[in-house]
Amino acid sequence: LLLICVAISLTIANTGLADGFNNLLTSEIGYDSANLHLRYPVILWINDGLMAIFFLLVGLEIKREIVEGELSSIRHASLPVLAAIGGVVVPALIYYAFNTGLPSSKGWGIPMATDIAFALGIVSLLGNKVPSGLKIFLAALAIVDDLMAILVIAIFYSSELHLSYLGYAGGVFALLVVFNRTGVKNIFFYIIPGIIMWYLIHHSGIHATIAGVLTAITLPTNDTDEDSPLEKLEHALTRPVNFLIMPLFAIANTNITFESGMVDGLAGNLGLGILLGLFLGKPVGIFIMSWLSVKVKVSELPENTRWPHVLGVGMLGGIGFTMSIFIALLSFSDPFRQTEAKFAILVASVLSGIAGFMLLSLYNKRKKNKA
Repeated sequence: LLLICVAISLTIANTGLADGFNNLLTSEIGYDSANLHLRYPVILWINDGLMAIFFLLVGLEIKREIVEGELSSIRHASLPVLAAIGGVVVPALIYYAFNTGLPSSKGWGIPMATDIAFALGIVSLLGNKVPSGLKIFLAALAIVDDLMAILVIAIFYSSELHLSYLGYAGGVFALLVVFNRTGVKNIFFYIIPGIIMWYLIHHSGIHATIAGVLTAITLPTNDTDEDSPLEKLEHALTRPVNFLIMPLFAIANTNITFESGMVDGLAGNLGLGILLGLFLGKPVGIFIMSWLSVKVKVSELPENTRWPHVLGVGMLGGIGFTMSIFIALLSFSDPFRQTEAKFAILVASVLSGIAGFMLLSLYNKRKKNKA
């Protein structure tokens, strides 16, 4: 579905529909008054509003993994956490090496991100050709990767702070913590204050998507078979996020109009920083940190997983796509630089996806032939 949406968006952007589509994205909708300001362009509602719901789902997944999943113990959590750190730091360093001292240096966060949906989608295409533990490792790695991306967005990609709004948002968050501690299980007691917190954080200058994560970590959960409020909300959000929010984001943000010189831009500092950061930096960072953590006996590989599997996962980690585009939009206000970054992300993500798929497929065939 995401691939279809990307194709639709690219088609629109390179036909006579482009101007009308851009006018639609920049048209303002909502309500505005002296006391309530909720009138924004459609593209902002998608990137700040709907993406907050996406990050709410990511936050729910992170908390569930911490309480009862792959991140529930240091032994289990260390490998994907350390691998994710390597997969964040090395791409950022590669990008910064190409762009230091340039106006494009602000985009250092672009190659840090991994697109969970695409990466897990490609692994699912391989079916039983890869160990089940490898899929769990990739999921945990991508979740930790997203958590780091969220922190980077909140700290480095937010505008001027308005402390009064931030204080009010802190009060709402404290209320949600109280609800959690006193055993309130009605989901709406968390969602409605969460919406208010989104509004306050949006006006505070910190990127509003962080409200989704803050709301998520207050939802009560448990490590039993009984469905908790967190798990019920996670189940309720999975389909809308996967089949509505992410496709809308893809259609709205990959409408790249191909222009002369765009391919040449891949050889520029911005293009090379993104291309090499995602395609080379991600697998190198993930593989090296995984190898080191296993060698010093801090972590262990998942069952039936070998080092070529880890390298393949590292390559799939280079599929930045939606998350990388999201950070690119926050990094640059210049439309041409945004488009150049989007194109580099698209090329790097396609190359990473193909390389990861091919490596894992070929390694599986080699193992079968040896057997």
